[in-house]
Amino acid sequence: MRDFAGYTLFLDRDGVLNERIIGNYVTKPDEFVIINGVLEALKMFSVVFGRIVIVTNQQGIGKGLMTEDDLTEVHNVFLKKVSENGGRIDKVYFSPWLESEHSFYRKPNIGMALNAKKDFPEIRFRRSVMVGDSLSDMKFGKNAGMTTVLVGDNPEMARQYPHLVDYCYPTLFDFAKGLDSK
Repeated sequence: MRDFAGYTLFLDRDGVLNERIIGNYVTKPDEFVIINGVLEALKMFSVVFGRIVIVTNQQGIGKGLMTEDDLTEVHNVFLKKVSENGGRIDKVYFSPWLESEHSFYRKPNIGMALNAKKDFPEIRFRRSVMVGDSLSDMKFGKNAGMTTVLVGDNPEMARQYPHLVDYCYPTLFDFAKGLDSK
């Protein structure tokens, strides 16, 4: 496994950090169910990565199912748990745009990555890792020039798109353990 010390870690949210609600959206904190091992993984990542940011498409806002304040509340509760467990997230970026709007700030486009670089000028995309569970996440990472890590129960995607997926793990915690075992 490659040494990622000092890199920036970009994380997708739904399906990576919390359980994805199929066909629906997390609109309040009690619907945000943290995936087993995520808090431990974030603690481990905090030692390795220089920056850790979340990049998440949240078109539930664009659909009027929640407000930006609702989303901020969800994230604040999660960030508090991360901190209480010894982990760190430096910032959360989200895109409220509908998929049909093809916004530059919606993955797989790189607007959120550029916003992160604006906030943290030391970020170098070639020294960054994007972890996600979807084709959109992998395209986002590659579009920005990052190393990509696919997590979840879809190893077929890695075989189907080897040019987009650099590493593949069942869970975020498995990726973290892989870093720890170098």
